[in-house]
Amino acid sequence: MRILVVGGSGLIGAHVANVLRERGHVATTLARTAQPGIDHLLDLDSASIEDLRPLLAGHDGVVYATRTDEQRPLPKPIHPVFRRDIVEPVVRLFTAARLEGLSRGVIMGSYYTYFDRLHPQWHLADRHTYVRCRLEQALEGRAAAGPDLPVAVLELPFIFGRAGDRLPNWAGPLDRWAKSRSPLVAPVGGSAAASARSVAEIAVDALEQASGADIPVADENLTWSDMITRIAEAVGRRRRVGRLPAGAVRAFLRFGGRLQSLGGKESGINPSYFGDLLTTELFIEPTTGRPLDPALRETFSETAPATQHDRVPPSA
Repeated sequence: MRILVVGGSGLIGAHVANVLRERGHVATTLARTAQPGIDHLLDLDSASIEDLRPLLAGHDGVVYATRTDEQRPLPKPIHPVFRRDIVEPVVRLFTAARLEGLSRGVIMGSYYTYFDRLHPQWHLADRHTYVRCRLEQALEGRAAAGPDLPVAVLELPFIFGRAGDRLPNWAGPLDRWAKSRSPLVAPVGGSAAASARSVAEIAVDALEQASGADIPVADENLTWSDMITRIAEAVGRRRRVGRLPAGAVRAFLRFGGRLQSLGGKESGINPSYFGDLLTTELFIEPTTGRPLDPALRETFSETAPATQHDRVPPSA
């Protein structure tokens, strides 16, 4: 196959390109900034369908592996902004892919859409603009692709791993916290997690099978306490992790949500309701059976660069 990887400069996109080449496929990469290994430069946010068609011509499939910062506070209303970031580029991309006759595609999504299906009583799409836009992304992207271009959506949890100097964007802050003398604390609850390598292998499987499924991805399920403990061990610090009371965590985040709202701002993940998610075990039946420790050690094998990655840890 010949596959275009959109977001090829990112952690997951780089792994997808590597796995494709290891299996004998041809991977071409597209990103908005020049980096080694990137074949095409284009800002997908402003690219038209006609801009995209020449880049997709001659390919069998396309992988959309870019991301957005769902926790950044923006002036209300934020839904139009998130649609411009998350939904509209995918619609244009898969419209162009359909017009060029591509036969398979993958979108790197979020495990919040999985939990929205599993627990409709949580009202995730109503409460969190990011989740709403992820659902719109899958629905409208598939509609743009049409029936002859199946699009798999990988529903991703916390991702660990490294590709050169490319790291998860939350690695820097957690690395410094784990190495500091500050107390390590965690609430109840936890999250599924996976390595970037596992995500890439599942993505290439989906391309090879021309799958159009929703695919929740996980290597392991970790409580927050276990995750922080294992990160501390990965940086060479064996430290006890204290317990944060769940009620205090939820109250603190609700207060932050009220302050944000009073300031006329919103986040893609609404802090007023995020405490309920944070203190829940957001677990997925593991899809690989692969241990996560090698990816943890890889992520924290050296201090994460304090550049664009140095931001508040996002949700998936």
